[in-house]
Amino acid sequence: MKVTDKRRSKRKSLEKIEIEDLTALSDYGVIAHKGYIVDASAMGFKVEIHRDNILPQKLRGQLNLDVLNTEHIALYLPQMDLDLDGRITRSEHQGAGVFHIAVDFSHTAPEYWRMCLVDLLPEHGEMFDDEDDDSIY
Repeated sequence: MKVTDKRRSKRKSLEKIEIEDLTALSDYGVIAHKGYIVDASAMGFKVEIHRDNILPQKLRGQLNLDVLNTEHIALYLPQMDLDLDGRITRSEHQGAGVFHIAVDFSHTAPEYWRMCLVDLLPEHGEMFDDEDDDSIY
């Protein structure tokens, strides 16, 4: 039996991966200049954005970003020098001015590429600052 529910893809909780310039492709307006990918799967990823990083004033004062649902977006991952694009599927206010935005990868991104990307993204504890380096090197 073929599984048609895309949400069954295993999610990977990540170190916060910095993103820049979350941009709406409908008008090329920047929605947020900074945020973090906090989890991902082969189907999509979740972005955490703080209210202070939301650029449009009409969105900054909202507790609900549902107006962005179905918006095609692009964003940049500076640590990987990588542009990603997709479609916002839902958004949720977490409290204290923090929003989570779920994004499905673009349908043009091959599944094997999405799976490889998720494998490359660091899980919690895989990355550390030089100050916290307890290694013997």
